[in-house]
Amino acid sequence: MSDQNVRNAGFTSSGIAGGSLASWMMSREARASGGGVHSGGPTSTLQEMGARGSTHSSGFTSSGLSRGSQASQMMSQEARSHGGGIPRGGTTSTVQSISMGGKGGRR
Repeated sequence: MSDQNVRNAGFTSSGIAGGSLASWMMSREARASGGGVHSGGPTSTLQEMGARGSTHSSGFTSSGLSRGSQASQMMSQEARSHGGGIPRGGTTSTVQSISMGGKGGRR
């Protein structure tokens, strides 16, 4: 289900779908960073996982992060770099939100 949710958001094997949540995220992230989307950020991470269909196998599931997975390692690293918490709109929280069928922080 998490892989399908990522595809439904517009992160597909053929690229980011126009007019989708993915395209909105990409535009927002590019504007915030001065024109580009950074490797390792929410948009590039989701696009890579959407293209490969690897969201669930990476540990981002529709019921939360899998213990001992790439996703849990990502969350731990992000928490350490932010003083112990996961920031709203960060890579881990955005990927997990979309994996669960959410909007990735979009209101």
